[in-house]
Amino acid sequence: MHPELPVASFVCAILVLLPLPWHWRAGTVPTISISLWLFLCNFINGVNTIIWSGNVRVVAPVWCDIVTKILLGANVALPASIFCLCIHLERISSVRQAETSLRQKRTRQIIDSIVCLPVPLVYMALHYIVQGHRFDIVEDFGCRAAVYVSVPAVIIVWVPQLFFSVGSLILSALAFRNFWARRITFARHLQQSNSGLTASRYFKLMAMSVVQMFWVVTITSVSMAFSMKFGVKPYTSWDDVHYGFSKIGLFPTWVIPKYHVIMSHLLWWMCTPVSSILFVAFFAFGEDAVKEYRAVYNGIRKHIFRRPDSGTLLTYKSETKSK
Repeated sequence: MHPELPVASFVCAILVLLPLPWHWRAGTVPTISISLWLFLCNFINGVNTIIWSGNVRVVAPVWCDIVTKILLGANVALPASIFCLCIHLERISSVRQAETSLRQKRTRQIIDSIVCLPVPLVYMALHYIVQGHRFDIVEDFGCRAAVYVSVPAVIIVWVPQLFFSVGSLILSALAFRNFWARRITFARHLQQSNSGLTASRYFKLMAMSVVQMFWVVTITSVSMAFSMKFGVKPYTSWDDVHYGFSKIGLFPTWVIPKYHVIMSHLLWWMCTPVSSILFVAFFAFGEDAVKEYRAVYNGIRKHIFRRPDSGTLLTYKSETKSK
């Protein structure tokens, strides 16, 4: 039994939502997308690790049909969101103004929304081409998407993740070049670009993008190596690959080699909990986050406990002392 798995999942699910109000008001679609996708993945993993703790019973097949696709879509949704964010940061740092009008901002938000949601949905649909059977159930981890490891699987499942990651790397390098070229006047340049970003917020977003980008490449590389440990199968025909499609693979711990169990734990922690912690580390403890926490605290004091907020209380105390 591994009680730490659901605990870590649900704690991370809560943590990734902490920066959401600020990003929602700022209208930064990529960071909103990252927060929501990580929340979904953590919540699903938490439920899976509870249902299939110490067993491989087929108790929720429809749930597995749905969540295996969502978890698979998150593999490309996260790097795609970082890619959109890097496009935005590079545009802001260049001589081009990022947001010269509300209409341009709305257009960028629409494009970002298309990349962050419909693109992962298409990715989920294409997975059926290399989905050899319905899904797998691994003891303690729950249901997982089935992939017929072949050349088409490499192209469909792993190449899109690497494509967005490499694209993010190039855009990050261009953004850093632009910053270095005008490093002395960069704060004023951000103000003139009408982006609504300060220098500290800009570098926080840039640092998060770079760290997450390298982390995605690491996860993708480890996942590819682990999945192709027995080589690549020939994709003979559609009927051959999808023969016996209704099969559900069951993998209790006692039939899995110890090395595979260790790798399953490693990939599970790398894919979602660690990615969530990296995301939260950049946003949950900054000045904007502290303001959010203070606003929530004051709201609870005022509307639930019927007490004045901390700012009003401090003002009242100072006026009392002066009298």
